[in-house]
Amino acid sequence: MSTDIEPREHTELRAAVSALGRRHGPGFDRAALWAEAGKLGYLGVNLPEEYGGGGGGMAELSIVLEEAGAAGAPLLMMVVSPAICGTVISRFGTDGQKEAWLPGLADGSRTMAFGITEPDAGSNSHRITTTATRTEDGWVLNGRKVFVSGVDIADATLIVGRTSDARTGNLKACLFIVPRDTPGFGRRHIEMELDADEKQFELTLDDVHLPADALVGDEDAGLLQLFAGLNPERIMTAAFAIGMGRYALERAVGYAKERKVWKSPIGAHQAIAHPLAQAHIELELARLMMQKAARLYDAGDDLGAGEAANMAKYAAAEACVKAVDTAVHTLGGNGLTKEFGLARLVTASRVARIAPVSREMILNYVSAHTLGLPKSY
Repeated sequence: MSTDIEPREHTELRAAVSALGRRHGPGFDRAALWAEAGKLGYLGVNLPEEYGGGGGGMAELSIVLEEAGAAGAPLLMMVVSPAICGTVISRFGTDGQKEAWLPGLADGSRTMAFGITEPDAGSNSHRITTTATRTEDGWVLNGRKVFVSGVDIADATLIVGRTSDARTGNLKACLFIVPRDTPGFGRRHIEMELDADEKQFELTLDDVHLPADALVGDEDAGLLQLFAGLNPERIMTAAFAIGMGRYALERAVGYAKERKVWKSPIGAHQAIAHPLAQAHIELELARLMMQKAARLYDAGDDLGAGEAANMAKYAAAEACVKAVDTAVHTLGGNGLTKEFGLARLVTASRVARIAPVSREMILNYVSAHTLGLPKSY
């Protein structure tokens, strides 16, 4: 894909990560790739240099995830560990939290999961019912979370809970670091029909006692801190989807060049060539919106980044699904074989349409906040 508008250092980062991903390739060992990417500084490219990171931002981190995915070696936990958790801690954490977590998140030796979705709240962060009660020496958390990725391999989970405002009695969002082996912090594996190394879990928090320093940031600025993590999540989900779409498209284009029917490669026929060209165009357009969102976020424009990140996630998900479907159709029956590795992407590509927020909720956001139309909910 063209990178002419990118600065030289971004082009070089793309090439280096692409080479790393292709060395590991499809069927890769996730742990081995994660460790090598961390050692090379790719996982923490967005984190502060004083804590072992690269001093970059979402622009650089999204390149890493996109190129790994385009090489057939996506790293889903990049969306969560360095992008959401690393960003929130680097922006709002205490010095102690930064020193304890950021170096490990940067070099990949430590990972952190993120728990926000609840069975009855879905995408509505205002209806979260996981509560945090202040005690003499800290906090007690009670509640449930679902569809939390990688809890079994994460050292801790950044949990979104709600505390009671003593002045109004209203609940307000807050973020807590919950180590994996904390008493009362239980997990149940959710069986998914999804080909992914990272497992999904339901979490239960039953009188989970935490020290006072488990709270991340200011208790009175919870939503600001929460959305500071959700914008990177959307940007990185877009990168994940674009990488997947590029991988599928590359396999299909290679096949269309080699597969011959009536003495000509099937790619010479417009019925094959045009859908592939259209998929490429739509992936490129989605990438441009992702780059805009990353640039706005890295510049500190959280409001502008929120709008662009939602649009980027929407566009990338739609482009990814179309690219995967087009690739499978290009290969015909071969598109459903293990040899070509495209059938598993049919399910995986749909994830970007659903998580971390559905395309319908993004359309609600754009219609109400961008276009100024009356809310439908």
